[in-house]
Amino acid sequence: MKLSEFNSLPPEKAEELLMDCCGSEKWAALMVKKLPFSSVRLLWDNATRIWYEECSSADWNEALRRHPKIGDILLLTKKLAEAAKQAGKESEMNESSEEMLRLLKFANEEYEKQNGFIFVYSASGKSSGEILRQLTGRLFNSRDEEMDIAMGEQHKITLIRLMRSLESDQWNSIPGSHISISATNVVDGKPARGITVRLKDCWKGSWQTIAQGETNAGGMINDLLPPGKIPEDGNYQLVFETGDYFKDNRMEGLYPQVDIIFTLSGNAKCHIPLNIGPDGFSTQRASG
Repeated sequence: MKLSEFNSLPPEKAEELLMDCCGSEKWAALMVKKLPFSSVRLLWDNATRIWYEECSSADWNEALRRHPKIGDILLLTKKLAEAAKQAGKESEMNESSEEMLRLLKFANEEYEKQNGFIFVYSASGKSSGEILRQLTGRLFNSRDEEMDIAMGEQHKITLIRLMRSLESDQWNSIPGSHISISATNVVDGKPARGITVRLKDCWKGSWQTIAQGETNAGGMINDLLPPGKIPEDGNYQLVFETGDYFKDNRMEGLYPQVDIIFTLSGNAKCHIPLNIGPDGFSTQRASG
């Protein structure tokens, strides 16, 4: 469907499409009131503002409750595992083994028991192993931290669903994550894959996790924050869980965790690079 066709839909049909993208009735109703949209950029700007500024915790919880349970995700993972096996990608097939599926289900049940809502993660292009690592890692966060993270993950999912529903080459105009990360292993000069990274904000005198991700095969995290979400000016902290990375790569590392505190000001994007080795690390200012 093109944007012009969406703008012409009856309000109830437009709201139905929006509810398929984000399960908050208030968010969808307020979006319908903003019709028509002259561009997908304007649509997304409104989607972001309404989600963060006009919706409440009740609306965020409603959207989270409408996500499928982990059992549905497991069924999809099994199908992907079968496809990987047929394609001869044994590593992918092994990662989606019955044991992996069982661990995912168990961890999600623990997560829901702890937080009162299911684990939400923008898993497009992510392996079941990465999903499990993020899920188990987020069990250490407080419920308030998890609500912040889940809100961001839901908003990423909303964009993906809107892009699938509305055809437009203007989606390229949507800005990416305001903060991006890269990690490089200085021993071999290769990207450092699989490092869990937490983004923290200082709230009421203590650091609180507001986003969490894992470096990909290129050593990057380009989607730490939802597209178009601009953090307020101030100090932030990035926590790199380097100890787990060293262990997974059979290296003896001196620094099990690397904390980087940096300052954001203005709307310019920020890229934080980390060069890590067993005996030290470095970072420097870089353009986004």
